[in-house]
Amino acid sequence: MEIPMTAIEMSGMVDEHNQLKLDDSLPFSGPRRVRVIVLSPMDDEVDEIQWLQAASRNPAFAFLADLEEDIYSATDGEPFNDEA
Repeated sequence: MEIPMTAIEMSGMVDEHNQLKLDDSLPFSGPRRVRVIVLSPMDDEVDEIQWLQAASRNPAFAFLADLEEDIYSATDGEPFNDEA
């Protein structure tokens, strides 16, 4: 028999004992059986700094060092003002 379920998104931390600790209380009372899906960043995920360093050393981008590619100057365009 299929039991209808609802999804609740919450964040939390896994502690040093591999126990999941939620950042907030669940919106229902227990005891109650639940199914849990845990989404976690990959351990081998490359952060932005590592990615930029790798791209700067990649020979595929060597053409950007060519002076002919440097077609813009600091006086080109309009300044961006992000004030609302």
